[in-house]
Amino acid sequence: MSETKVHGVVITAREKAELLPVDFDTAPPGPTEVIGRTLATVISAGTELAGVYTVERTAPARPGYAAVFEVEQVGEGVTDLRPGEMAFCMGQHQSRQRTTREKVVPVPAGMRPENGVFARMMGVSMSTLTTTTARPPGMVLVTGLGLVGHLAAQLFASCGYDVIACDPVAARREIARKMGIMKVLDAVPLDNPEIAGRVDLVVECSGHEQAVLDACKVVRKRGEVVLVGVPWRRMADLQAFDLLHAVFHKYAVLRSGWEWEVPHQPTDFVTGSLFGQFAGALRWLCQGRVQVQGLYEKAAPRDCQRAYQDLLHKRNASLAIVFDWIT
Repeated sequence: MSETKVHGVVITAREKAELLPVDFDTAPPGPTEVIGRTLATVISAGTELAGVYTVERTAPARPGYAAVFEVEQVGEGVTDLRPGEMAFCMGQHQSRQRTTREKVVPVPAGMRPENGVFARMMGVSMSTLTTTTARPPGMVLVTGLGLVGHLAAQLFASCGYDVIACDPVAARREIARKMGIMKVLDAVPLDNPEIAGRVDLVVECSGHEQAVLDACKVVRKRGEVVLVGVPWRRMADLQAFDLLHAVFHKYAVLRSGWEWEVPHQPTDFVTGSLFGQFAGALRWLCQGRVQVQGLYEKAAPRDCQRAYQDLLHKRNASLAIVFDWIT
């Protein structure tokens, strides 16, 4: 193994991000490996902020969620990717990527790399789309319009569902309307007879206990409530009885939105796969079925501390920040 230094984002202390030299294997690619220079990476405002950036630590952490890179080298066993083409992977925030072919998805020609990274965020709710019993044109309610929830609303709408989205933050509701999500509310419509008791599926993306309880109240009998948003901390003072009562009397299916429920790669007798979903997400982004232009701001990796702070304190007007590794 031959190692050199490339630049990568490192969380060196609680709420401290720095762009530093990091180790990178520069040996020739193995038979199934793909190597290239990073074009764009996206920050996960949930996982990275709550799970890495704001955590007390004694050792540095290397965050990362998704990357689009330009292929420069491929192993002898890789026949469907060529140098100069773009590829997607679940890579770290660093200036070069190295991974195996099975963990890479080709990016359609002509796509902006900063748009392609959002296939990763779409993949979160695509696992719910793959596993739900609800079918178009059924009614789907999305609660929480952060990036994952917003993309879930677009995703289900593009598949023919009757989508209603809600979020208490006016700015997020306005972004949703601008992106073509027409039914946008500030709260779960528990008293609206045209919605309450008729929702086939709730995609709960806020991680808020009250939203989960309201979701179980608003679904039809035997409707699904899928917990996509992570409950990072306690947000409400609720009794478990209230939730259990709603689940029992609605015969509701309350389940995890664990995206890894589907296998990484296609498997016999199992519907869907993570990397199949990423490929589909890239295709739908390219076709314009899901729009991300206007949802994000770009930042230079050297400004990583400011980018994380802006997301943490909600100082940015968009839903996401993408690191631009080209300029």
